[in-house]
Amino acid sequence: MSDSFHPSRRLVIGGAVAAGAVTAAAVAAPGQAAATPRASRAPRRARGQKTMIDVPFEARDVVRIGLIGLGNRGMGMLDSWVAVPGASVVAVCDIRAERATTAADRVEAQGLPRPREYGGRGESTYRQMLAREELDLVYIATPWEFHYEQGKAALRTGAHVGVELPIATELDELWDLVDTSERTRRHLFLMENCSYGRNELAMLKMAHYGLFGDITNGHGGYLHDLRELLFADGYYTDDWRRLWHTRSRASFYPMHGLAPIAAAMDINRGDRMTTLQATDTEPKGLYDYRERHVPRDHRSWDETYVNGDLVTCLIGTAKGRVIRAEHDVSSPRPYSRINSLAGSRGIMEDYAGTDSTGARIYVEPEHGGHSWRGFSELRPDFDHWLWKKLGDEAANGGHGGMDYILQWRVVQSIRAGLVPDIDVYDSAAWCSPVPLSVASLEAGGAPVEVPDFTRGDWETPRLGLDSRETEMPA
Repeated sequence: MSDSFHPSRRLVIGGAVAAGAVTAAAVAAPGQAAATPRASRAPRRARGQKTMIDVPFEARDVVRIGLIGLGNRGMGMLDSWVAVPGASVVAVCDIRAERATTAADRVEAQGLPRPREYGGRGESTYRQMLAREELDLVYIATPWEFHYEQGKAALRTGAHVGVELPIATELDELWDLVDTSERTRRHLFLMENCSYGRNELAMLKMAHYGLFGDITNGHGGYLHDLRELLFADGYYTDDWRRLWHTRSRASFYPMHGLAPIAAAMDINRGDRMTTLQATDTEPKGLYDYRERHVPRDHRSWDETYVNGDLVTCLIGTAKGRVIRAEHDVSSPRPYSRINSLAGSRGIMEDYAGTDSTGARIYVEPEHGGHSWRGFSELRPDFDHWLWKKLGDEAANGGHGGMDYILQWRVVQSIRAGLVPDIDVYDSAAWCSPVPLSVASLEAGGAPVEVPDFTRGDWETPRLGLDSRETEMPA
């Protein structure tokens, strides 16, 4: 779904945080406690409200799926939803009716029942779909500013919800999604496809096997030159993604790099993120690109860009580990998620070359001489069962197959009545650097506290992406 840009307080991220979020504007002195944004404090659970940790899905023979948002991402995921065994796309929704029709045509062309179409009725379109359809899973792939309201609305209709990144952009919204999930007893989770990358899952298994020794630090991010696409008319409908750079200084989209590192460190499963401190560079990239490549009569010349090109979040954990999460879509550079994990016995660095085969590793006592070894030498011994089982099947899926792995696993977990690999607490924690970076940057880079969305349950070890092998129900 897409929508015309209508500025509001909610679209200037950090708006809910800024009012009393950080008590001091100066950089924290050594040893100074992190400031506490008001929404970092855990609200009390309502009477009868319980955690969703380790709560399984109710098993379904067929997973009825409704799609909200049929732009580049939503339409790109459609074919894989249709291809997963036991998944049935029964409804498609976009504010532009022609997109819903195109999606329905594609499903029908594969010999499947035509999904019902919802489109062309303004912002209420998705609510009509939610009210009329019986859905097991709602998949949301709209611009970021709509994720929170649409995700909450879908939960309240009794569906489980998969949301593209981020699930929300404000701390109070993240808490509200946690509480709504607990009250409705339905799961909401981030559609974090990079967590299902083959190298990322192998790294996770290596970490849990102890290959790196005691994990001390990790480095991940989203470094992707999007300048051409940001200024390309029609690619991001109504310029929604470029306009975020006019609204706030923030790490908008660090989750692709952060999530695999957090999983390898057992965040919310024995450790948790406790503090975040952000820095940013000057916003030069979009101005420079516009000057050199965009005609003077283009509407973007009325825009002022405020978000820094490179935003870095330094995140501390309860166990004393450090995560560096970065975001940069405005600079000329090859694509990278960095994906580095280090410990007392070794280190892995991914995307060191021009593609994923450039990943490298150094672990003792196998390696020595201060020489890197190719990651591919060790990966077969640590391949995740999902890639062993689905690697060939996923080959035609998006982003090297990890999109299909994610979608297959979501459908399988619902059909088999399993606990989700990624839950609402993981999703909230991984998305919290968006508003927390705003709070830290507004305070001159001072550290701020990261909420404990589990409300104290983070210390208990439990499975997540390191799942045990299970079959897709027949």
